[in-house]
Amino acid sequence: MATTTLGARKPTPRRTKANQQNYAYLYLIPAFLVMAVIAFYPLVYQFIVSFTDFATKDLRGGLQSANLKFIGLQNYSDIATGGLPVQNFEFFRVLAFDFWWAISNVALHVPAGVLIAVLLNTQGLWFKKIYRAIYILPVVFPAIVVATVWRNIFDSQYGAMNQALTSIGQFFGAVDPVRLRWLEEYAQPIPFLFPGVPLVWAYYAMMIANFWLGWPFMCVVTTGALQSIPKELYEAAEIDGASGSQQFWAITVPLLRPAIVPAAVLGFNTTFNLFGLVFFMTGGGPARATELLVTFAYDLVRNLRLYGPAAAFSVIIFIVSTIIFLITNRITRATESYDAA
Repeated sequence: MATTTLGARKPTPRRTKANQQNYAYLYLIPAFLVMAVIAFYPLVYQFIVSFTDFATKDLRGGLQSANLKFIGLQNYSDIATGGLPVQNFEFFRVLAFDFWWAISNVALHVPAGVLIAVLLNTQGLWFKKIYRAIYILPVVFPAIVVATVWRNIFDSQYGAMNQALTSIGQFFGAVDPVRLRWLEEYAQPIPFLFPGVPLVWAYYAMMIANFWLGWPFMCVVTTGALQSIPKELYEAAEIDGASGSQQFWAITVPLLRPAIVPAAVLGFNTTFNLFGLVFFMTGGGPARATELLVTFAYDLVRNLRLYGPAAAFSVIIFIVSTIIFLITNRITRATESYDAA
């Protein structure tokens, strides 16, 4: 008598895909729990606080404090209309300066990083690895160390910057030493550069310091992208008679775009919220001329103990940063894959 062996039923592709998705969600649970504690809960908490008059009197009781009052959108209104008890503060001026600060920095970091990376990628260059190791050093230093060093460099009496300018002036026949008050002077060296927003000497000092910090990151990203470009493309272009500049614009730049654009977007968002360098170098001065949104929010808590307005300010920063990311991501398609782009 013949016997029939029934094999096990094979899972359908749809069932297999569902199981894979369930496993993915299972692996994401620990990360979601951590994010819920360190990110989502503080966001929700400060969102609630932003609608109250939360102050020092409410620190012990928190949201359960008997003296806590719900004041609606009053904190947001005070921020927008200048109703906060803070001198020399205009929200839209600070917002405009923050945008200009981020844009002007990225506009310098990206070309400089790409140019230096291309130069260091030259065939036959001696000590190439040593150069690459040196230029990455600014990225690994803590912000407080970098800000302190640059603050001393721009010291009005003993700073290296004024001494260097004095030596240059003496070379051209000047007699008087340079005593430029970089971090204290409110004068605008180029008043027409950004009408309505004072760009004082401290802004340019911060630009120099942040340039030292910013271009190495762009250079590292560009260096990695350059290694992935096939050399055969340059060899074929050279055979066709393309010059070096033609090869750069027709081959290098298009193939660098998938790496440079996301790096530039990241650089913009990082610079927009660059707390460490600005706070420790200028403290937002002089007269809040170099204040960023994040440094002012911190100042509301540290000096004024205005927790409600500070929470509202943090919510505004979150909204503005999210809008910036969505717009830049939409324009540049930074998070799309190269094939999709």
